Amino acid sequence: MSEAVAMGARAVAPGGPVLAGCTIAVTADRRFKELAAALERRGAIIEHAPALEVVPHLDDLSLVDRTREVLENPPDVVVATTGIGFRGWVEAADAAGLAEDLLAVFADARLIARGPKARGAIEAAGLTADWVAQSETAAEIQQFLLAEGVAGLRIAVQHHGSGADGLDEAFAEAGASITSVVVYSWGPSDPEVLRDSVQRTADGLVDAVVFTSAPGVVAWLGAAEGGDLRAIRRRNLGGRLVLATVGPITAAPLIEAGLSPLVPGRWRLGALVRELVTHYAEQPVLETVAGGLAVRARVAVLDGRPLPLGPAGVAVLAELAAARGGVVPRERLQLLLPGGSVDGHAVDTAIARVREACGSKDLVRTVVKRGYALALADPS
Repeated sequence: MSEAVAMGARAVAPGGPVLAGCTIAVTADRRFKELAAALERRGAIIEHAPALEVVPHLDDLSLVDRTREVLENPPDVVVATTGIGFRGWVEAADAAGLAEDLLAVFADARLIARGPKARGAIEAAGLTADWVAQSETAAEIQQFLLAEGVAGLRIAVQHHGSGADGLDEAFAEAGASITSVVVYSWGPSDPEVLRDSVQRTADGLVDAVVFTSAPGVVAWLGAAEGGDLRAIRRRNLGGRLVLATVGPITAAPLIEAGLSPLVPGRWRLGALVRELVTHYAEQPVLETVAGGLAVRARVAVLDGRPLPLGPAGVAVLAELAAARGGVVPRERLQLLLPGGSVDGHAVDTAIARVREACGSKDLVRTVVKRGYALALADPS
């Protein structure tokens, strides 16, 4: 039996959603609403701080020029790296009156998709993907086509936002003629919003940060100053901060920065949400006389019910919970109150508010001349 269980802890408390009280910062721009809604349905409090924003190139003359180049020199192979990019390419061609011709070129080419999203976009255009990378990586596409041989072939590559996947160079070096098509790119987000989110994460006001792209991770890390990054690393490696990613490529910059990300087995937003739910469902909950208690970054949750406490009340309850039934001196609790109050009665008032919010006068015990302690269901 683990130490946590032995000291009166169990799995997630019943009576409420698993993510109740969890403050989660979502760094995604594209598909933010979908991801936020899925997390909110499970009780999370969402903060939106996009690390990067998608900048479409649908009206970019260079995109139309590249489309005309593809029409004049039809490729033998078309590589679709993202669903949004492939759809955007067809939409841009349609706006320029070239969609019908472009789809005809695609129909005569071999269509290669980097995963199911790209395949879905190809199928939505009335076409069929000839091969799909199961790992959803550019590296698998590169390995597959180079193994078959690309010398003398014309290959059109629709790139993802960052455009840096090495396909153009690898195929050109192997003797292929390359047409590179960038339909959208990543642009800077609001630096103040991003900086504030990183600061709040370092200050312990966020339980989890969710990332959906490697460029977004790089931008987020770039907004962290040295001291903030050290604080984030301590919280993450100490198990108090979850850094959740949509897949291993997105996780790579975090690992390089010495952080430990949560990575789902499948590259899907749904899998990411399930991974977060599983993680928090497995977290120990302190069993008290008033029910299972879990203290999040900004909210305390009792039997799945977020408690109506302010920051000071949550801090006091967190300190008591950390002691696991042990006595916390009044002086230590005083330091948690606004301004580091020197008024002994302020602690009594804070404890009274905690008891009231929990709906139990017995939850916090007064230990005469020593301080306060949580009343555990199993004191042993």
